[in-house]
Amino acid sequence: MSRYFRTAFVALTCAYFWYYAQTYTAWHFIDNVNLIFHEAGHAIFFFAGEFFQIAAGSIFQAMLPLVFVGYFFINAQNISAVLCLLWVGQNLLNISVYAGDAVMMNLPLLGGDAVEHDWNYILSSLDILRYTPTIASCIYGLGIAFLVLGTASAIYFAWTKEDQARI
Repeated sequence: MSRYFRTAFVALTCAYFWYYAQTYTAWHFIDNVNLIFHEAGHAIFFFAGEFFQIAAGSIFQAMLPLVFVGYFFINAQNISAVLCLLWVGQNLLNISVYAGDAVMMNLPLLGGDAVEHDWNYILSSLDILRYTPTIASCIYGLGIAFLVLGTASAIYFAWTKEDQARI
């Protein structure tokens, strides 16, 4: 694959994730995919106790793309790995919206009003609900850090030698 094609592919992918960062409070198609992983986290860790089962939704949502990052780096597919870093960052931005809603609980939840708001439960259980804006901001900042790292790394690998830039 040519350096120019790789660069164009990387630029478009990075542009999408930065567009997402500008509109992260809106619902995007990728959020449908992430919702599946979020809900899977709850189901997979049903045995771990109520607190961890509830926290596992957001944890799994962010950790699954990190597994892909590790897999791609181990297999020397560097561009795929760093593009997955962007996905981690996007997930963290999405999680920051959910965490930031812990007090007001205005977001529509899968299952309607009958289900528990994960972040309200988590932060209330830890007696830190009053720090909701700070916690959401920290998660958001971490997401932006992943986007910056992913973007810089993607640009680097797009311009490296062919054997180091495998997609």
